[in-house]
Amino acid sequence: MLPTYGLRRVNSGRPWLQNFRRSSIFSSAIPAIQDSEESQFDMPKPQTQSYFPKRGQTLELVCESLAFKGKGLCKVADTGFVVLCDRALPGERFLGRVTRRKGNYAEVVSKVETISPHWDIVDAPCEYASTCGGCKTQNLLYEAQVRAKEQQVRELVIHVGKFSDKDPEFSSIMKPIVPCNIQFHYRNKMEFSFATKKWLPKELLHEKEDGASAYALGLHAPGFFDKVLNVNKCLLQSEPANAVLAAIQECWSDPQLGLSPYDVHSHDGFLKHLVLRTGRDVKTGLPELMVNFVTSSYKPELLKPLVQKISTIPEVVSIVNNINTSVGSTSVGEQEYILHGKSTITEILRGLTFQISANSFFQTNTLQAEVLYKLIEDCAGLRGDGSEIVLDLFCGTGTIGLTLSRRVRHVYGYEVVPQAISDAHRNAKLNGICNATFVEGDLNKIGENFGKDFPKPDVVISDPNRPGMHMKLIKFLLKLKAPRIVYVSCNPATCARDLDYLCHGVVEQNIQGCYKLKSLQPVDMFPHTPHIECVCLLELCLSSSSNGQAQLQRGSGWKIAQNEET
Repeated sequence: MLPTYGLRRVNSGRPWLQNFRRSSIFSSAIPAIQDSEESQFDMPKPQTQSYFPKRGQTLELVCESLAFKGKGLCKVADTGFVVLCDRALPGERFLGRVTRRKGNYAEVVSKVETISPHWDIVDAPCEYASTCGGCKTQNLLYEAQVRAKEQQVRELVIHVGKFSDKDPEFSSIMKPIVPCNIQFHYRNKMEFSFATKKWLPKELLHEKEDGASAYALGLHAPGFFDKVLNVNKCLLQSEPANAVLAAIQECWSDPQLGLSPYDVHSHDGFLKHLVLRTGRDVKTGLPELMVNFVTSSYKPELLKPLVQKISTIPEVVSIVNNINTSVGSTSVGEQEYILHGKSTITEILRGLTFQISANSFFQTNTLQAEVLYKLIEDCAGLRGDGSEIVLDLFCGTGTIGLTLSRRVRHVYGYEVVPQAISDAHRNAKLNGICNATFVEGDLNKIGENFGKDFPKPDVVISDPNRPGMHMKLIKFLLKLKAPRIVYVSCNPATCARDLDYLCHGVVEQNIQGCYKLKSLQPVDMFPHTPHIECVCLLELCLSSSSNGQAQLQRGSGWKIAQNEET
């Protein structure tokens, strides 16, 4: 029987180590947890200083589980000291060199030698898996990946969200993770970078390359902003997208074309990024591709040979050029020009058609988004009689709200990105939806008048980015007291924190929670990566009007930093 992966509780005979792992590992792996380990727990200090490893020291380590962000949670073989190591997987025994010590734990960036492999080892099909930072767990059996992710969410809900696993209702609240049926070629968008310096492994550093031979088009090597791992094929994107990438790789560095990659140091050069987006033709269901060249200036004559080459690929229906004159690494341009075909591609989601522009936000895994949105709709518990109001916070291009609009009276969506609001309006019109209003606004800076422009909602959908919800918004929701909140999160750490606030309140600010967590459903949207999506249903407590207290028993756990009001 295979062991359960994830953040497992240690032997009760060593309670100090259990506390230590709770405080230090999560505070290092999750940016939202900022309180120091020493202030949270009184951990007995060992008698000998040799217990604490020194920087540069080589240690024998055993990986026990995966921590948040996919780092291996390891222990020194003879002392039990905790070390975080990138690319270490459960069950692996190896020699690792300590790069730094932070408080009561250490970090290892590189493994020196593997003594014995990890549990559930598989051959990674991608040739770049060992060096690219995109698919850290590709050589771990997929079933083991999702078990680890599910356990991570569970630990965060208990220790950060402060929900007790001893509560009889806890097992029914925590749902099993929904795996992804397709583990490769699931991404509909990939962003590659051009660079003047190609990243090389240590064994090839002696081979000096100059000029065009040193150029690269691919993905940034982990830890390097100026070096790019040259990639000819990515197993996460569609086959038509790989055909485009291969065609461009064949010729873009040819000196006769006069194309130069952008240099992030000197700020010279022309080519910055290559963004490939895959959609579907509404009539045929066949894939259609958008190619976006992000350049430092507008020189269409330089791109003409590339445009002519890739426009012969049948799936390519749109080639655009975004101009970004800034010195930053963003792929969003200040201006956009159409070089071939149309300005958008289309995608179908939950029976609706969406137009996707070069800079539109859209769920990166379309097929799994169908699963995710069905879960959101189920959690919303809509009556379907067209009488309910839905408030869609962080609505993006309106995909969630629009998919619900057919069953409600009205959807009110709020989003800070102007282009996303423009796309939401366009998508509503495209699908003949008239009962949706989308408003541009920063939900981190709401004032006292927020909420006066729409009736009290029956359901609130909140889908914040990784930092989660600002305390101002949480206070608003606690005051609003909508019957149901569906919280959709791409960061289980900040999700757990916000669930704690909504259900248990914030004692330091004399804020009472008024919601009960009814279900939490992890969803694996991105196989072979550490990313996890969660769909949470909260219902207003029956007693909230009188005492505002949540009903689910609150367990003990770690403290987590609060957003400060600005």
